[in-house]
Amino acid sequence: MPFTETGIPDLLVYEPRVFNDNRGYFFESYSEKTFQEQGLHLPFVQDNQARSTYGVLRGLHYQLEPYAQTKLVRVLEGRILDVAVDIRKGSPTYGKVFTIELTAENKKQLLVPKGFAHGYSVLSEAAEVMYKCDNFYHKASEGGIIYNDPALNIDWGIDLADALVSEKDIVLPTLENCTHNFVFNSDK
Repeated sequence: MPFTETGIPDLLVYEPRVFNDNRGYFFESYSEKTFQEQGLHLPFVQDNQARSTYGVLRGLHYQLEPYAQTKLVRVLEGRILDVAVDIRKGSPTYGKVFTIELTAENKKQLLVPKGFAHGYSVLSEAAEVMYKCDNFYHKASEGGIIYNDPALNIDWGIDLADALVSEKDIVLPTLENCTHNFVFNSDK
């Protein structure tokens, strides 16, 4: 199967099968059939794309229910360190951080379910990131956690003194002080 468990319930790494030959490569970056065979029924409704330079740090973001989003994140160019934090109340891995290097070369993707804060740092000179969402953007439901929360102790793979962080992300609260309404569902 192209899915790998991460040690955090519902957070999965997706590795599509890549066909290489002397012309280059081909792969299905997303197949509804493949995801449904894994029991994942995700009605993706929006694709987002961002280009950033080395040292840009985006996150940690989420949208509150009922506007929460599951995201399927991949890199089209360059390298990023993708970060997901479980913030589902009652989860056995609440507050646990997962990191993975996503690159244009390795073609791995991270499936970040609802109930996770998500962000990434750019490790290459530039990176182009694309992610599918199963719900539309809803500004009034935005939430987040400060990237340098000491309780999370995230190693972003870059020098944080030189990180390029938006004004909005610099003032986000810690996990302990953030507002969210996610609850872990153990019946899945």
